[in-house]
Amino acid sequence: MSAEQAVRARALAVLADDRALAELVHGVFDGVPARASAPYVTVGAAEGADWGTKDVAGREVRLTLALAGVGEAAGDAAAARIEALAPGLRGDSEGWRIVGARVVRTRFAFVKDGGWRHELVVRCRCLAGLVSPP
Repeated sequence: MSAEQAVRARALAVLADDRALAELVHGVFDGVPARASAPYVTVGAAEGADWGTKDVAGREVRLTLALAGVGEAAGDAAAARIEALAPGLRGDSEGWRIVGARVVRTRFAFVKDGGWRHELVVRCRCLAGLVSPP
């Protein structure tokens, strides 16, 4: 599995398992859902670049998390919760160790189909094959 896929899988698990976030949104989805009532979170695009050392393969992955269909106050609480969860992406995932995770960019904008969208880009730095023993 690629680092990008591993980061997306870890993000889906961490966000979906958080009870505080579940109280603020109607769901966490892998990509944009066909039908969902707002507000909801989507785990979107993952863009990767080399981040290896001379003897360990590594990737830097920038993952987009989006909070769709929220008003300003509700959006602030849910976005703050997602931002607080970002460091929790660190750990093992599908043959990769995520050694660093932090929000590097946010965007809050009105979208053309109505409602507000809050996007967070999380930078995850990953190393291959350094998973913890079970």
